[in-house]
Amino acid sequence: MWESIFLTLAATAGNNIGKVLQKKGTVILPPLSFKLKVIRAYAVNKAWVIGFLMDIFGAMLMLRALSQAPVSVIQPVSGCGLAILSIFSHFYLKEVMNAIDWMGITLAGIGTIGVGAGGEEQDSSSISIFQLPWLAFIVSILFVLLNGWLRIFKRQRREQEMMDFEVVEEIIYGLESGILFGMASVISKMGFVFLEQGFPSMLVPVCISISICCSGTGFYYQTWGLKHGRAIVVSTCAAVASIVTGVVAGMLALGERLPSAPTARLSLLLGWLLIMIGVILLVSSARLMRHLPWPLRQVIQSGVDRNFTPRRSVSQRAKDPSPSAIIQASTLHNLISSSAKEKA
Repeated sequence: MWESIFLTLAATAGNNIGKVLQKKGTVILPPLSFKLKVIRAYAVNKAWVIGFLMDIFGAMLMLRALSQAPVSVIQPVSGCGLAILSIFSHFYLKEVMNAIDWMGITLAGIGTIGVGAGGEEQDSSSISIFQLPWLAFIVSILFVLLNGWLRIFKRQRREQEMMDFEVVEEIIYGLESGILFGMASVISKMGFVFLEQGFPSMLVPVCISISICCSGTGFYYQTWGLKHGRAIVVSTCAAVASIVTGVVAGMLALGERLPSAPTARLSLLLGWLLIMIGVILLVSSARLMRHLPWPLRQVIQSGVDRNFTPRRSVSQRAKDPSPSAIIQASTLHNLISSSAKEKA
């Protein structure tokens, strides 16, 4: 189990740090397109190439982890990617972190230890190939309800001639993207379970292909919400929905269960809870700092300034509530821009 935990941490570190390096490389690069000159420019950019390879390597490690451990363990641990990204941004990009950031990282780390200690190998002998269509049907019904709810609020906003997104719309986009991210892991795991049960090996690439489609669609929903709404709301809902979906769908569709021992069960449940709280704190740390009482905020801020003043001069911009979300949104924006130029 611990091997799968470490693989997941390495995978999510590769994914998130890879996106940071790709974003750093694209600063001096043109929008991505299929033109030979543009492709050559990307291929010779050291930061972008390293980031791309780390991203791909992280995806391969994630598939390896999913083949070894329950998705109800892997998916919550993958939520620690934001904590790893924050640490990397602090030491590599010289971004200043406040006390709430460090608290979120600590809780996510403790939660990961709890999940590793409480998780156990699962027997998936009762899985049926017919559960995949049922899973797709349930998710489709859920999306019909969420999109119906979304249309209602959009119509109300148009009737009232309001330009800004309502918080409910931000929540819906975050939930939809998070559900798809969680389902991507579940479907990938289902392919490996089918292989263990003696089903045709072709089901593995089929499930992985469906998983990639789910991730891409979730990426679209998240980027749409980030473009028109607030990153803090969309990213928080996406992170929590991804963890909850992975756990619930893993138990319902893959037959995963809680540990039988009370201590292990409590450790796993607390681990899930601490990881979610840690992720929420990391996403909303900047906003939470603004709502703290002024004396307490001044004490925390003075401690940060005293410890990290030399680094602040390197990066003066304020810390975004969700660095990974903004990185993803910026990357997709480059792709959309290049696509629009080609059509023009």
